[in-house]
Amino acid sequence: MKQPFKTLVWLTIFSIAMGYLESSVVVYLRAIMYPDGFQFPLAPFDSHLAVTEIIREAATIIMLAGAGIIAGKTFSERFAWFIYCFAIWDIFYYIFLKVLLNWPESLMTWDILFLIPATWVGPVITPVIVSLTMILFAMIIIFYGSRKKVYISLPEWILFIVGTHILILAFIWDYSNFILSRYSPGEIWRMSDHKPLYELGLQYIPHSFNWLLFWIGEILIITGIFMLFIRVRKNVGVKRLKYY
Repeated sequence: MKQPFKTLVWLTIFSIAMGYLESSVVVYLRAIMYPDGFQFPLAPFDSHLAVTEIIREAATIIMLAGAGIIAGKTFSERFAWFIYCFAIWDIFYYIFLKVLLNWPESLMTWDILFLIPATWVGPVITPVIVSLTMILFAMIIIFYGSRKKVYISLPEWILFIVGTHILILAFIWDYSNFILSRYSPGEIWRMSDHKPLYELGLQYIPHSFNWLLFWIGEILIITGIFMLFIRVRKNVGVKRLKYY
């Protein structure tokens, strides 16, 4: 258990540091674009800045995935360390924003969460809930993986993948409905110039969050985590009993 604990400590520190780095970038952006405080609708910004932001988000995911790949020995362990780092980074991102900007005002404050592959929006509490779920999932694999090789079964993968896609749908639901109220999917697909779509996005103000989809996705993922926990706990327990 000594080596996993050391890895846990250093990856936690790494993820907290990344959370501060991310929040400091937001501090600079808001000082420039939202001197009176962040609010919807979004302030206009150059298209190259939007592309830069999307690439920065992708680079962040690569860095977190890289940490997981280096730390883990098996696919399950690497995946667990990746989602652990992601969750710690995301939680401390909001903690540092609160310390530096006194924002968000509450856990129900709306925020832009992600831009890949579409704009994700939701109350701040929603990514925090997802992050706590990810930490629980990761800890099961990391803890039991230190005793015996842990794998994720096909039924568990199905629950995780379906639940994750439903969560993503919940996060893009309100923004997508706003865009689709003006343009059909076919019109968007045929667009050669996305400037009208960009200008429409700048008019977006969050209306409602699809809590039903969110909790369905969470329940599916938590069910998969529970199944994983029961299975690996039983297997590790049997092995220990035979050993002694």
